[in-house]
Amino acid sequence: MTTGEPLIVLDSVNKWFGPLHVLDDVSLSVGRGEVVVVIGPSGSGKSTLCRTINRLEPINSGTITFDGQPLPAEGKALAKLRSEVGMVFQSFNLFAHKTILENVTLGPVKVRKEKPAAVRERALALLDRVGIANQADKFPAQLSGGQQQRAAIARALAMQPKAMLFDEPTSALDPEMVGEVLEVMTSLASEGMTMVVVTHEMGFARHAANRVIFMADGQLVEDAPPAEFFANPRSARAKDFLSKILTH
Repeated sequence: MTTGEPLIVLDSVNKWFGPLHVLDDVSLSVGRGEVVVVIGPSGSGKSTLCRTINRLEPINSGTITFDGQPLPAEGKALAKLRSEVGMVFQSFNLFAHKTILENVTLGPVKVRKEKPAAVRERALALLDRVGIANQADKFPAQLSGGQQQRAAIARALAMQPKAMLFDEPTSALDPEMVGEVLEVMTSLASEGMTMVVVTHEMGFARHAANRVIFMADGQLVEDAPPAEFFANPRSARAKDFLSKILTH
């Protein structure tokens, strides 16, 4: 399925917030076209891991490479990296005073200097793909949370990224809207997008992931295919975590 060198490589990454060791010697490779779902208890370092990949969080030691290159520290190279790594957060971070279509076209036109007409066409196709083509001229406040999050996914995709990072993309949504966002993510996964997804949605982990990473206390405790992980977790920490969430 994956060929050549991995797209994302973390090697012995450490990160502290003051005395708190939030990433403890984490090493992880993500192949091209691979969907890696990161799960674990709150405070285990999942979101921090996700945010180091496009350098929203700088690291204290270790290395991270993306598409064969070390992550740039700042400036134009960092902006280029961020345009190649789409990011979807818990909060939708859409510009409130711009329409949904404007939100989606802004990046490619401003950052990539692409022609507005071509970007508009691509944006409309993306909004159609995430199921909100009819909302293009509305403002974010006029949309449901689920629609706003789908707009945020379309906005990230408009930059034609090489990978997508999702940091708990459904945790701020009402339960009835979770499915519509996961559906879009599942279709992206099936189309071969490289994805790192931090989520509490075990159904998504089971069905869409190639690998499940279980984190606890800043460490990468398990790394296994979903069927294997859910049926037979190896560590006591993972067994405990699963017994608490899968009984509900």
